[in-house]
Amino acid sequence: MNHPSQADTLFGRSTEAAGQPRSLATMLTSAATGLLLTLALLAPTAARAVDGCLVLLCFAAPSWKSIPQCVPPIRQVLRDLARGKGFPSCDMAGAGNSANHAWARAPGNCPLQYTRVHESESSLIYTCDYVGAVAVSIDGKPFSRTWWNMGGDTVTDFSPAAKAQLGSWDNQFDDDHAAWQAALPPAPPTDSGN
Repeated sequence: MNHPSQADTLFGRSTEAAGQPRSLATMLTSAATGLLLTLALLAPTAARAVDGCLVLLCFAAPSWKSIPQCVPPIRQVLRDLARGKGFPSCDMAGAGNSANHAWARAPGNCPLQYTRVHESESSLIYTCDYVGAVAVSIDGKPFSRTWWNMGGDTVTDFSPAAKAQLGSWDNQFDDDHAAWQAALPPAPPTDSGN
């Protein structure tokens, strides 16, 4: 019993069922089409670039972790950054709206509450709990800065303008800063000169 080829079955072109003889060209075309379709289905899909506009919106959100549509692209961009890939751009963001990445460097580019000081034999060594920060600007003004580490953990510092606009936000950065300040030793009393 003759069975139609995979390509003929996929495209609904059984010549036997139609009662027509098959030419060599038709058979070769069907075989090639079937092979290409099979290869296309079996080939791994290429990694898609992260949408820079979605990333910009998610990093500007009050909490990207609480928005299901933001979690995969933000996780992907953090993995990409950790692997040394560039930060995605958004051509449709409009004037003054942007996001960019900078590597963290303690003590200069690291929040005080995440800066660690280690003594060596000859000097102090500063480290940061985070390896990089994504800064978002809206209308040309700083809006937020999201600090991230290699494990994918993040904390976001929202500007006063962002806080006024958002109303509520993920306040882990503020809470960590308050805890750091509370743990500081008390300032020595000042001599009033009396």
